[in-house]
Amino acid sequence: MKLSVCVILNLDPSADTWDLSSPLISLWINRFYIYLGFAVSISLWICVQIVIKMQGFATVLAEAVTSLDLPVAIINLKEYDPDDHLIEEVTSKNVCVFLVVTYTDGLPTESAEWFCKWLEEASIDFRFGKTYLKGMRDAVFGLGNSAYASHFHKVGKNVDKWLWMLGAHRVMSRGEGDCDVVKSKHGSIEANFRAWKTKFISQLQALQKGERKKSCGGHCKKGKCESHQHGSEEREEGSQEQDELHHRDTKEEEPFESSSEEEFGGEDRQSLNSIVDVEDLGKIMDHVKKEKREKEQQEEKSGLFRNMGRNEDGERRAMITPALREALTKQGRGACYKHTFYGIESHHCMETTPSLACANKCVFCWRHHNNPVGTEWRWKMDQPEMILKEAIENHQNMIKQFKGVPGVKAERFEEGMMVKHCALSLVGEPIMYPEINRFLKNLEPVTQLYVSVDASTKDSLKKIDRPLFKDFWQRFLDSLKALAVKQQQTVYRPTLVKAWNMDELQAYVQLVSLGNPDFIGVKGVTYCGESSASSLTMAHVPWHEEVVQFVRELVDLIPDYEIACEHEHSNCLLIAHRKFKIGGEWWTWIDYNCFQELIQEYEDSGGSKTFSAKDYMARTPHWALFGANERSFDPKDTRHQRKNKSKAISGC
Repeated sequence: MKLSVCVILNLDPSADTWDLSSPLISLWINRFYIYLGFAVSISLWICVQIVIKMQGFATVLAEAVTSLDLPVAIINLKEYDPDDHLIEEVTSKNVCVFLVVTYTDGLPTESAEWFCKWLEEASIDFRFGKTYLKGMRDAVFGLGNSAYASHFHKVGKNVDKWLWMLGAHRVMSRGEGDCDVVKSKHGSIEANFRAWKTKFISQLQALQKGERKKSCGGHCKKGKCESHQHGSEEREEGSQEQDELHHRDTKEEEPFESSSEEEFGGEDRQSLNSIVDVEDLGKIMDHVKKEKREKEQQEEKSGLFRNMGRNEDGERRAMITPALREALTKQGRGACYKHTFYGIESHHCMETTPSLACANKCVFCWRHHNNPVGTEWRWKMDQPEMILKEAIENHQNMIKQFKGVPGVKAERFEEGMMVKHCALSLVGEPIMYPEINRFLKNLEPVTQLYVSVDASTKDSLKKIDRPLFKDFWQRFLDSLKALAVKQQQTVYRPTLVKAWNMDELQAYVQLVSLGNPDFIGVKGVTYCGESSASSLTMAHVPWHEEVVQFVRELVDLIPDYEIACEHEHSNCLLIAHRKFKIGGEWWTWIDYNCFQELIQEYEDSGGSKTFSAKDYMARTPHWALFGANERSFDPKDTRHQRKNKSKAISGC
């Protein structure tokens, strides 16, 4: 491109002779852009060649598998929806082989971008857990170029690690193809693949014959097994996950080769478990205290975290929820309960908080108590303007990640860039933030206020929420009483925990009389996995039928309330005050345009022209009502029924 510009600049019709020095000078001046263009072109050419080779490798591998009289299918990851199809591999007898390429800057190719993004999110999402893909059998072969040492096989390593973190079972250690013929183990990327393919076919044959081998955990006496011969540079990468899942992998009986992430150095474990002299205890305790101080200092320096997710560089990033994805694709299992109950669309809804700190340690906390707790603010404080600005940017960046994802509708993608609703209750206690009033003023006016009602008696609330405040019960009652004088929509949000708070109906009735809420959203607790900080198990999760029965009995005891809506997928129901039932129809949804008009009139009148929740209500569609055939599913969307219902992940 620069060459053509130079030629144009040096065309001089008035000159009798052509001066060669001018274009040469221009070339010298623009040499940086020329070098850059060559470098980018070469990089792209290399990547394209790798992708082409990957497609060829897939065909070669498929032919080899076919020769064993086994069915095989080649699938482009761009057309593969992991949310729908990965779970199906748990019960199938398939072996999933992933051929992935590490592209520029260690990123996956465009076709694998969404798959890698989904897999990464799922691997750190408590709702999926460590056994989500237990039963799935996989193998990974990565393609890359060791000339780019800092990102060599980054995608392959990550895919292998994320599958393992979700409980998938390797039938083969990860393969590595290197385009650099000088450093390539077998002299070329083709030779690398042939060697790996031969080993893989051998493993398949062993599986066909039903052979059983025990996997090596890297602790054999001779130390000559393959687990010790793989590069030690990967051992630190999987060290944190190793101790948690090592026992699981060593008990598997299917033939497979262990990957280096699983063979975390035995020396480190030996040093931790070895006998310590008494005189060395002082040094050890000093080391522990030093680490604790450094951790606390790091928390103070890092300030507020807008979300729990972090990328490999430690940067904050937004977490994608299933409800958001389903809102963008117009397909799923019922979107979010907020849409069913109040008309809040997930792709317009920005979930955030100015405070990760909390004054409770609830037994059902999805963060497993890895967040700071306290009764007063003692952390570095970010300014409310900056928090709001970054929250909106994070929401928009999260939406951008869905570009090109299978099923995403263009109109929903564009709509998602516009934030219409802010849910200020994602994590922590927002009211602990010292500048919460300034933060709220920077937002649009509040449309709805709700209080979590985790129990109906002082003893059960203490047992479930485990509050830090000594006067927690009075604070709780005062919060409920405060709702009674508010004019916006007010909501009680009880969370039912079987055997803990479902037998106190009369106490719930008394709490309702304190705040007279517009709505009561009753939800069964969502199990978020095992935690040493909580004794909650799946036995404490009520069935949807049990939640319905509880709600029916509660409604019979409180006058002026009826069951309005149901969201079976989230295991929750909405009880509404009868003032929202007009002419036999429920009006629980929020009319946002009307609300903004009323707010403008309120401000223009200097606060004299007030309004209430009934003034900005909208009619609830029939599909959202309790007992409707649609069971809370919006007919405008495309319903997806998961084949393996036992593995479905719920919760909002």
